[in-house]
Amino acid sequence: MTGFQGLVFVEHDDKLVAQVQAGVDRPSLDEQTLRTLLNQAGYGHWFLLEAALATLVARYNTVPTEFEVTVAERRDGSFMLDIAQDASCAWVNVVPAHGGKALARDDIARALEDAGVIFGIDEAAFQLVCNATEPARVLVATGMAPVHGEDAQFKKLIDLARDRAPKVNAQGLIDFREHGDIPSVEPGTALMQRVPATMGVEGRDVRGTTLPATPGHDHSFADKLGGVSQASDDPNVLVAAIKGQPVYVDHGVMVEQVLALGNVDMDCGNITYDGSARIEGDVLSGMKVHVTGDITVTGTVEGGELEAGGNVVVGAGIIAHAKVRASGSVAARFVENSQIHAGTVIAIDDMVLQSELQALNQILIGVKSPQRGRLVGGSARSMMLIQTPLLGAESSGVTSVQVGVNPVLEARYQELEQIIEKQSADQENLKKVVKHLMQHGDPKGILPRAKASWQHAVQLWAHSIKEKDELEQQLALVRDARVAIDLGVAGTVDLMFGKHTRRLQRNFDAGVFSVDEAGHIVFTGKGSEPVVVH
Repeated sequence: MTGFQGLVFVEHDDKLVAQVQAGVDRPSLDEQTLRTLLNQAGYGHWFLLEAALATLVARYNTVPTEFEVTVAERRDGSFMLDIAQDASCAWVNVVPAHGGKALARDDIARALEDAGVIFGIDEAAFQLVCNATEPARVLVATGMAPVHGEDAQFKKLIDLARDRAPKVNAQGLIDFREHGDIPSVEPGTALMQRVPATMGVEGRDVRGTTLPATPGHDHSFADKLGGVSQASDDPNVLVAAIKGQPVYVDHGVMVEQVLALGNVDMDCGNITYDGSARIEGDVLSGMKVHVTGDITVTGTVEGGELEAGGNVVVGAGIIAHAKVRASGSVAARFVENSQIHAGTVIAIDDMVLQSELQALNQILIGVKSPQRGRLVGGSARSMMLIQTPLLGAESSGVTSVQVGVNPVLEARYQELEQIIEKQSADQENLKKVVKHLMQHGDPKGILPRAKASWQHAVQLWAHSIKEKDELEQQLALVRDARVAIDLGVAGTVDLMFGKHTRRLQRNFDAGVFSVDEAGHIVFTGKGSEPVVVH
């Protein structure tokens, strides 16, 4: 007896039946009391049938005749394996025992083995499964992801060298700095260390299948690095072979000899030099200076022609139909009636009058004269930014400015899309070959070569995707191109953002021209909302 009048619990084939005897003076029974009675009788750990408990209470309190209700069942513990689609992990979904047989470690281990799970098994997780008192999901095996190799690295060993690889900030702009005097190193100075690429560490999934690592992309030092040699005790270190200016380039460093000159005129003749040049004077009309390094002119470029593989710095002006072209940056005090092409930045301290400027990244005018700086007449083209205190003038002709175009990047992006599609198909086909050989045997012994070819194809594919991602970031930045005006706009100005063109025929105060998401050219004044330019 249970101690409650007319109520008896009887076990029958792993089920618990509550038998209620006939009676008219039964005490009132509620569900909480019933649960207490079950616990006292030793059935609290069985699987209680909730609806049946409610039925029993209701009938006990209202039906005077005898009846019986099945209120609980003895249930064994159970579990189900869940293996990730990529076999990186395996879980056990556990339902604990309720009065029946508890889960055993060996049963779980046997199920894992039958499912092919042999790697990364966590023994401690078995105990969690077996001791579970509530339904749970327990991670019991974890694969080991491959550690992909790192690309070769080139570490700079000195700080004073020029860097021909400009650094771009989060806004896509190059941090222009005036370099000042040309630095110099002595022979034997260690300049750069190459850290070879690593192969990576292969991983394994929970079924023990090897997961190949993608080797890092290896690079040797660049070819034809002048003025340097490999260190006698370490072929991965470059040292200066001559005295001169150290210059960092992609995958290497060079030492350029510096040519010192006075005025470049008819007495001096044209200059063609493999290195850098410092001109203590002027470059006069009709004279040419072509160097592979940097050019520093303390005076004026008056109708002359400069071409540099690095940067050009002119202490005074560039005037009288002079031509200056640099793979890096160009800096000068002022420009008038001249042409300047820069691979990165054009920075002019004062003003630019009736000239043609073209820079891949940005054009900055009025760097040291924010009140006098102006861009008047001629044209200026840049990918990211044109900034000037004053743009145009009432007394001048049309001033043309263009930003937001980089056809080189666009063409390379289209080319990469086609390359990636082909590389993806190639690596997928090789993957199928490797999988077939592993499953059906390799009588001709070609599996190692097939694996190597597959890894190489994956490596090429990964590097192309990485380059595409970097290009997408650069192209996204181009869409943020702007023309910044510090003081105002006057006269007639042709404003071009890519294919969008507007002729400005009214004055504007300080603000920024840009393109909104709808493709409209807008002007944002200081402290005001963007306004579409019509």
